[in-house]
Amino acid sequence: MLGLGSPNPSEGRLRARPQAKVRCMEPSLFSFIWKYSRREQLVLLAFTLFTFPFLYVTLELPKRIINDAIGAKDAVIDLFGTEVTQVQFLFVLCFAYLAAVLVHGVLKMRLNTMKGVLSERLLRRFRYQLIDRMMRFPRSYFQTTSQGELVSMVTSEAEPMGGLMGDFVAQPVFQAGQMLVIVAFLFVQSPWFGLAGVALIPLQAWLIPVLQRQINQLNKARVIEVRALSAEIGETAAGIADLRTNGGWRYRLAQFTDRLGRLFDIRFQIYQKKFFMKFLNNFITQLTPFFFYAVGGYLAIKGQITVGALVAALAAYKDLSSPWKELLDYYNQTQDMGLRWDVVTERFAPKGMVDEALFAGVPESIPRLDGDVEMINVSVRNADGNMLLEDISLHIPQGARVAIEVPVQSERTALAEVLTREVMPARGRIEIAGRDLATLHQAVLAARIGYAAAQPYLFQGSLGDNLLMSLRTGPTLEPKGSKTRFSRNLLEAYRTGNSREDPTADWLNPALADFTEATEVGDWWFRLTEAMGNAEMVFRNMLTMQVDPERHPDLTKQLVALRDEVHDKLVARRLNKVVYRFDPDRFNPAVPLGSNLMFASPIRSISQQGLAAQRAFLGMVTEQGLAEQGIAISQTLVETLHQTFGMDGTGHPLFTALGIEEELYEQLVDIASRRRDKGDGALTQEEFALLLTVPFAFTAEQFGPAFPDSFKEEILRIRQTSGASLRARVSDMFVPIAPTTYLPRLTILENLLYGRVSSMAGVQSDLVIDAVSEVLEAHGLQQMISALVFDLPTVIGGTNLPTLVQERAALGRAALKRPDVLICNQLSSGQNAEAQAKLRDRLSDLLPKTTQIYLRDRFEKPEEFDMHVVVRGGRIDGLHEAEDPVEDEAASTDLRRKLRILARNPLFGGLDPRSQRLLAFSAQWYRAEPGQRVFSIGDRPDAVYLCLSGLAELSWNDLDGMPHHVSDVEPGRMIGDLAIILDEPRQLDLTALEDVQFLRIGAEEFRAVMESDRTMLLSLLHTVAGHLTSVADLLREAKIALPREVSVRNRAHSAPERRQ
Repeated sequence: MLGLGSPNPSEGRLRARPQAKVRCMEPSLFSFIWKYSRREQLVLLAFTLFTFPFLYVTLELPKRIINDAIGAKDAVIDLFGTEVTQVQFLFVLCFAYLAAVLVHGVLKMRLNTMKGVLSERLLRRFRYQLIDRMMRFPRSYFQTTSQGELVSMVTSEAEPMGGLMGDFVAQPVFQAGQMLVIVAFLFVQSPWFGLAGVALIPLQAWLIPVLQRQINQLNKARVIEVRALSAEIGETAAGIADLRTNGGWRYRLAQFTDRLGRLFDIRFQIYQKKFFMKFLNNFITQLTPFFFYAVGGYLAIKGQITVGALVAALAAYKDLSSPWKELLDYYNQTQDMGLRWDVVTERFAPKGMVDEALFAGVPESIPRLDGDVEMINVSVRNADGNMLLEDISLHIPQGARVAIEVPVQSERTALAEVLTREVMPARGRIEIAGRDLATLHQAVLAARIGYAAAQPYLFQGSLGDNLLMSLRTGPTLEPKGSKTRFSRNLLEAYRTGNSREDPTADWLNPALADFTEATEVGDWWFRLTEAMGNAEMVFRNMLTMQVDPERHPDLTKQLVALRDEVHDKLVARRLNKVVYRFDPDRFNPAVPLGSNLMFASPIRSISQQGLAAQRAFLGMVTEQGLAEQGIAISQTLVETLHQTFGMDGTGHPLFTALGIEEELYEQLVDIASRRRDKGDGALTQEEFALLLTVPFAFTAEQFGPAFPDSFKEEILRIRQTSGASLRARVSDMFVPIAPTTYLPRLTILENLLYGRVSSMAGVQSDLVIDAVSEVLEAHGLQQMISALVFDLPTVIGGTNLPTLVQERAALGRAALKRPDVLICNQLSSGQNAEAQAKLRDRLSDLLPKTTQIYLRDRFEKPEEFDMHVVVRGGRIDGLHEAEDPVEDEAASTDLRRKLRILARNPLFGGLDPRSQRLLAFSAQWYRAEPGQRVFSIGDRPDAVYLCLSGLAELSWNDLDGMPHHVSDVEPGRMIGDLAIILDEPRQLDLTALEDVQFLRIGAEEFRAVMESDRTMLLSLLHTVAGHLTSVADLLREAKIALPREVSVRNRAHSAPERRQ
């Protein structure tokens, strides 16, 4: 666990946890190979030399067979003190030769496998180093280098190097040694041996392709993994700033390790099968000489053929061309790969890379950056060397809210990137809380600086993976799954210099945001959505989302328990008529035929093609006698669709709403046309089954009149008589519909309704959602359901999400870690000034100590910020501070917070800055616990109270001591102003109902500002008039008549005042 908040400025800089260190790229491919595999290369060399004696034995034994066995002069031969016949000696030597060939083949297979594994390990190390270096590329480099080029270099261009890495020493030694052994043997023995064996070629022609097809399947899987790796690399290149800013690079590297591990496993299987195939091929090839020696030698002994004929047949069975060709290929390959290495490494060593010491490993602690931001003579150049920012000097107090107006986008982007260290200043420096930004570890920047841009990059996966990236900077718990698999992967990662962090472990670290439990992160995120104003939108959208009951068992159990309550509310509001609730005795026109037939719901998504492939399911439909009428309904519907949309109307919204893929639609139209013209005989079994699935993909409401009532009655009859047996036959595809069962393929709303809303409901469907929402909010499930947005899938770049959602995700990701500095670049461009101000105010309430820097092309109300800076032409063109500097940093932060609160209040917001400052300076924070009396009836009016949070109550007690409620005091309401104006005692009691916080403003200061500001007097007059109007409305609604003597007494009391 990381240490947090240490005051030592040197912390968070250099010390790294022991792990795979990233080094500079080696100057040549051969130095890389030797550096990381010299021991393995020497082992391969020794193993290669070890195979040579067995090779020589395979060459020597044939000579012994011919000379000592076949050409023996004696019928009895002494073999190590044992007398054997000539035939026995012949077969001893023949089987010795067979054993030598087998051993030599096995050793060669093992040698090739060892070389393949070593090649893959070195290639894996090389690729990881390239990816790791890419994480440290300057942002400008990605603007001038295409992603495709980087992907190609890491994948296809690096691939051929792997073969050479394993053959670096063993291949030339083996081939040269093989030549030397063969040549030495030939010169010593003087004969030429050669044989072209064709007897076993048919066996080889059958067996080798069988094995090759298996290898091809593995190669296909390898290509898929390589493509996935390429996609992830492209994503990383496009979203590198988000990774670095939010601390997601280590998790990303762990994901790469996992991907490379799977690729390694596939290639390891390829090597095993490939070299086993070669072993078999070589072994079968060597069987031919065995048969010649055994059978031909036996015939020569018997005198049926001559020994010379046999020797002549075996004279040329070896050829020197193969090893010589291999040596030439090796030389060409080394030259080609050496050049390829230079090209790749040159592209992966750009200028301006992040210092490795600031990126690798984990710092000792993650210090807070809760201090002033100081930019000192900062200048920034672009990739072409042109100056974008020049001599920017700016002091931003801690906790300030700053507006930096930069009309030119390139300058605005450069300022944002230099504040997040995405680019390094060409001159000058930046300090935050007294720490030089250039010396801080990247993990510190990722944890303490939040950055949100209008167009963020969202990675493929889920929205939760993207939102929680800033808190997933390292594994915190044991990895999931098999420990054996993890240990093996960890060992391979160690051997190849990859990350040793498992992406399946728990990476969430709440302590980075000063939380202790993961649940607090979810609570904080929900508060952020409320602040951003999209909590209600997220909640209602999640009602239409499907939930996996295995991932969310508690939520689904609570949802099922609320079905009756939801139904009762719908009945009370007369909305139940637009909901088709599940009933075992009724046909439900809002669900497809399959669910009606078995009274069951699918467990998973089933396409029409997938359903057509389920022979058991379609056989069941045929057995129940539904095939004939079902195919007729399908024919009618497809023809109706064809008449309505034709073949070129598939882009119409009405067609899109049907959910039919265009390719499938065209196929169904073709099938229906051929069936209409030529009958069922014109269709294949697969085409008939596909057409029959149409009623199972649509509802009776979608069919309309094409779905006859007689068919519905037949379906109900089959359900009553055979429903249980039908459900049992397809239990792997459907789950029974029951009041206590959560149905995974239905949305949350549909599960709560225990049915579906009619497509004819219209506006009433919104009323249904309103009723359901009220039930969920009453049971406190709003936050739990809203949190399902974390499961929302995201595609590459997050392009499947609306622009507003992407922008809110960027802001949520930046604020989720509760940063010390929050930088927002051109956010909320589609909102008006009022909405933007509300968002900033809410963020200030949630993050009162965070320095907020807003970058935009222009600001409509710059006076709402503590500082307003204008940058034009790369220089500061104007600077306005909303308040004078205060020596005491804590006092300055406190004063700014009070000023913000007063500026947002309708009464004080129109005051001039001097009056606001006077009130803020004299105001005090006042907290009250539940039951605490803030003031009582008869107290002297010493102050006004502005409610900031919590709930309080105005009341009075009668003569019997019974309290009487008057009104609630909620956040934003001010109490006590009229008593100060009239200078009369308090007329009511103010009591805290829960923990409540007020901003207390003294009576003298309040009166002084009120008497000197005409605008405030008018505001007070409007407020008093509003109170009187509210009282009149309450009296009218309550039908209360005041006694006449009370009115007379009030007039008599006010008469002297009027005379005065």
